[in-house]
This record gives sequence, C-alpha cells and structure tokens, in this order.
Amino acid sequence: MIIRNSAESDWNGKRLTVNKLLIQEMKNNIITRIICLLLTFITITAVFNSCKTAQQVIDSKDLSYLYNPTRNPINPRYNIVNQSDEQSILSVKFFAGDLFFSEANPQGVPTAQILVTVKLFDISSGKILADTAVYDLSIVKNTATQEYTYNMPLKVEPGVEYMAEIKILDRLRLIVIQAFVPFNTLSYNNRYNFVARGHFGKNPLFNPVLRINEYINLVYTRGPLDSLYISYYKPLNSIPDPPSMILPEKTIDYEAEKVFPLHYSDTIPMMFPKEGLYLCSTQRNIKEGFTFLNMGVSFPNLTTPESMIEPLGYLASQDEISELKSSAKPKMALDNFWIKCGGNVEKGRELIRIYYTRVMYSNYYFTSFKEGWRSERGMIFIIYGPPDKVYKTSEGESWGYKKSVVKSKWDGRFTVSDNYIFFNFKKRKSIFSDNDYYLSRSETLVTFWDKAIASWRKGIVFRFDNPKDI
Repeated sequence: MIIRNSAESDWNGKRLTVNKLLIQEMKNNIITRIICLLLTFITITAVFNSCKTAQQVIDSKDLSYLYNPTRNPINPRYNIVNQSDEQSILSVKFFAGDLFFSEANPQGVPTAQILVTVKLFDISSGKILADTAVYDLSIVKNTATQEYTYNMPLKVEPGVEYMAEIKILDRLRLIVIQAFVPFNTLSYNNRYNFVARGHFGKNPLFNPVLRINEYINLVYTRGPLDSLYISYYKPLNSIPDPPSMILPEKTIDYEAEKVFPLHYSDTIPMMFPKEGLYLCSTQRNIKEGFTFLNMGVSFPNLTTPESMIEPLGYLASQDEISELKSSAKPKMALDNFWIKCGGNVEKGRELIRIYYTRVMYSNYYFTSFKEGWRSERGMIFIIYGPPDKVYKTSEGESWGYKKSVVKSKWDGRFTVSDNYIFFNFKKRKSIFSDNDYYLSRSETLVTFWDKAIASWRKGIVFRFDNPKDI
C-alpha cells in the first residue's frame, strides 16, 4: 500500500509539472501572438501613413453646383413681391421633371417631400436676421401640370435692403440646394412692387424674358395707378473684352429710344414684339420699375447660323467674324470654322456641342439686361467651363478653377494640395435687373486667356488642371 501510494504520488507530481509547463507554453504563445499582431498593426499604419495623401474635405460654403447642371437636379424659380409695408411674398416654383415622386406613403399616391427653410437678412447695415420661415411640402403629382408654385409670406419693414437665404431639402433623395434672392423695400416704384403673369392662364411669370407673341399682364401691388409708362431701349449687342485687359464692361449708358404712356389696368394684355428692353414705370420721369426683355425667337438657345456666329467673338478675330457674317452660305462657313479647329468633322461636332451648350447655360444663368453669354460671367463660363468653387456674398461672388495639383514629399509622407485660380465678380446695381455682375479684373492678373483660346482653336477644350499646359 505504501509503495503503491508512493508511486501514485510520484505520477501525480509529474503530471502536475507537465500541466504547468503546458500552461506556461500556452501563455507564452498568446503573448507572442499579441506582440506579432501589435507589430503588424503598427507596420500597416506606418505604411499607410507614408503613402497617404490629403483627404478631400467637403466645403460647405461651396455653391458651384448652382452653375453646374450635372450636379444640380433641382432648379426652382424664385420671385419676391412687396405686398405691403409689413409683408413681402416669396414665391417658389418647382418643375415636375426636377422632383422625385414616390408612392411609398400611407396613401399610396406619387408624392414629393420637400422642406423649404428661409432666413431673411437685413443687409442695409450689416447682416441682421430679420425673419425666418419653414415650410414642409408634400407635393402630390398632378399629370395635368408641369409646375408647382408656393407662396411664403415674410415680415419686412420699409426702406430696407434684404437678402433671402433659401435652402431646399429633397427628403426622399437627401439632396440640399441653396439660393440667395436679393430684394428691397426702398421704393414703391421699383420692380419688387409688380407681379407679371400670363394674360390667358393668369400664371405668375418668374422670368422677365418673354417669348415672341406672348401676352402678359402687369399687376401693381401698391395701390391704384392711372397710367403706366413704357420706355423702350435697344438691345446691347457688344461682348466683353478678354479678362486680361483692364477695361470696364460695356453697359447701357444711352437713353430710351421711345417712351409711350399706357392707360393702366391689371387685366390689359401687353405684348412686346421688338427685340430689346421695356422698362415699365409708374411715372414718366423716373428710371425704375419692372423690365421685360425680348431676346429673340429661340432664346436661350441659338438655332440659326447667324445667331451662332456672334458668340464666336471670344475665339475668332474681328476679320474672321466679318467673313463668317458676309458669307453667302453662313452654315457652311460656320461648320468649316469648327472643322478647321477640330481637324475633322467628328471632332468639330463635339466642339460645337460643348461650346454652344455652354452658351445656352450662360443665357440660363447670367441673363440680366442682355443675353447671359454677353456678360462677363458668361464669357468666363464659356471659355473655362463651370467653376469648381463658387462663394457668394451680398456684394458679389467668387469663382475658383482648380489648377494642376501640387505634390510634395517630406519625412516619408506624400501630400497633395489643391491650387485654384479665382475670378471675382462684383454685384452692380441696375434699374433693369438684379442679376448684373462685373468682373473685378484687377484681382486676377494672370488668366491664361491666350492659352485657353489657342487650346480651343487647336480642337482641345481648355482646362486649368491640364498639367501639360500649366
């Protein structure tokens, strides 16, 4: 018994020793694995950091989508009218094609969900918040209409300049757009005291550019009116000089060709068949009121060879423009110009598509008292394309175009920094439009204009971020 117990004790002791050794070995393995994992993580992190470039930061103040149709699926129209000394009406018009209608709702009917928020700022003496408004819209699809208009009252005071900051959220697509709409209550006679509407449908007009043979009514909101005085100005047909030239933009500095009185009624049909500007005033001797524009049959598009020749003034010399205009076959002459630039018919067609699409969108975005393509913003947009950055204030807006990136290496790290060239536009007061801006040429002395024109003439659409050229 004693011997057997002694043998068992020896065996149990050996077994305990083996177990301790196994446990210690397992601990050592776990520690080794943890150390390996830590070393691997540190190595991967170091490699990642050594190859890492600067991440793209979202710029919340950038409004470049406003001038880029590929980035802005919602394009509402805005209008503000002073109804009284205490209230103005903001009207917002949505187009059915811009809205996203979904049947995923309790009613099962196609509905768009739009949230509109408005901040009204007094900019007469700084930027003071004057009023706010929030509207949650459920827009039910109506196949009989292509437009949806909503009116929103705002509290105002007499004698003040305002800026309405509007944000629109598409709840279903999670898309946000922003707009800035200026207006004022400085006078009972300016454009903000009139409502233009169609004569037959009585629909409000958000665009002062009228079609040929379009009949309209003009409603004065500030009391009874006996007569309306209409001043006709011939159209301004000049184009701006290149941005590299320190010259002021040409503007309307001539008197009206004709002023004729009209017995006022808010139901009388009016039609303006001749191309030009029509300033509608409450008195003969004042130069403020509501302006209608007749920009031709096809505006904002260019559909005839004669109308397509004029925007070539940015690319072609005066002699070339005169030769194109005097050609017995203007369409053939225009085609030959672009084929010569592109080198072949296919490339020429592509250049035509890009160039005149930009002309059309310039008319859409920048028209004031003249076609948008004739403005300085239109000139920059056509030659350089949609800006990569847009910053807006009540005094103007700044456009940024991205140049080739700057790469640098320091301490084993690679970094990439963006480089922009900026064009600054200042807002200019005009009796005809609140969309009049001029280029502050002295702030951008290096524009690469000659390189851009040479690139177009070689059949290459110019870009600032082309590292071979800049």
